[in-house]
Amino acid sequence: MKRRAVVTGLGLVTSLGRAIETFWERVVRGDSGVGPIDLFGVEGYRVQFGGQVHWNGEAEGIAPPKELKRLDRFTQFALASAKDAVADSGLDFAQEDPFRCGVVIGSGIGGLWEFEVQEERLLHKGIDKVSPFTIPKLMVNSASGHVSSLYGIKGPNFAVATACASAANSIGSALRAIQYGDADVMVTGGSEAALTPIGLASFQNMRALSFRSEAPQAASRPFDADRDGFVLAEGAGVIVIEELEHARRRGARIYAELKGYGASGDAGHITQPDEEGRGAGQAMAAALADAGLGVDAVHYINAHGTSTPLGDKAETAAIKRVFGPQAKRLAVSSTKSQLGHTLGASGGIEAVVCSLTIARNLITPTINYHTPDPACDLDYTPNVAREAKVDVAMSNSFGFGGHNASLVLARLDS
Repeated sequence: MKRRAVVTGLGLVTSLGRAIETFWERVVRGDSGVGPIDLFGVEGYRVQFGGQVHWNGEAEGIAPPKELKRLDRFTQFALASAKDAVADSGLDFAQEDPFRCGVVIGSGIGGLWEFEVQEERLLHKGIDKVSPFTIPKLMVNSASGHVSSLYGIKGPNFAVATACASAANSIGSALRAIQYGDADVMVTGGSEAALTPIGLASFQNMRALSFRSEAPQAASRPFDADRDGFVLAEGAGVIVIEELEHARRRGARIYAELKGYGASGDAGHITQPDEEGRGAGQAMAAALADAGLGVDAVHYINAHGTSTPLGDKAETAAIKRVFGPQAKRLAVSSTKSQLGHTLGASGGIEAVVCSLTIARNLITPTINYHTPDPACDLDYTPNVAREAKVDVAMSNSFGFGGHNASLVLARLDS
């Protein structure tokens, strides 16, 4: 019999803030975290805006200055989110069996900042000027490694790299560790800091991004007929999940139960989704099956909803494929309308949103939704948050490479 897992801690770093209450207030209000990029010079770029995190690692207090120099920006985000999630959970890892605790934190790209910095040194200053810390800083598993070291966690410890599905696949893998008895506590989610010169140029040149430079805060508009691409963003989202009885024994606050996880592959184009949503639909159906729930149980879907013409249409098709007539009765929204697309971190941030949605009975909006698209004909919670009792929520994450992942969270019933 599979064991049950619950969410007991939340942490994130986003363009709308790091503190959970500040973030939630701004998301519910319908704020946008998109704005001009000042991390690096954007002269000559057609896209000069994004979901930038305004960040000073030293001021954030996540590590001593000497240690910070050994951490890429994405690892700094992950450490900050993990520290906040652990503090929020009330866990003291000194009182836990370290071999019964684990870490799975994913990233789609990893330390792209470090790669760019060291390539510049190699080309212009010579071989000897390349930092010996380059590989430990840029490797995708750097975040999970540093979090495990911080808390002395010695159980399952790895990273998942499945593009924009990385965090959701990480959380699903952490759920499996608890369900099947490999761990009692898991720190899990995703982090990304690909808002870099090469990152921005690459996504711009493949025409994946919105070119709505005259109104950046209106550029991310999932499911709207006038959408023209996603907004590149950075950030992290980490949750603490525990085996249910473990959480109860220590009197933990429980946000939600993490009930199900499903994953699939499109086996098609390396960047474009299956237009009929077959792979995405399979992930959703598998997550429901894992949760032991039917389609009528779900009240809300936090959509992948990136604001791309093909992606939003395909996701809508997938929801209708799985939910049938129930699809029209679902509330759907996209957090990316407010933050931009944080790639491998998005599933972690959106798991935080779903946990709060269930705990607070408040559905966050899809902002910038003004012109209906006949191909996207569901209830996308346009522009204004909605009070509603949400007992079951689904979170979708779909990545380049045809990677699909869905999570099901629910109000704890017993």
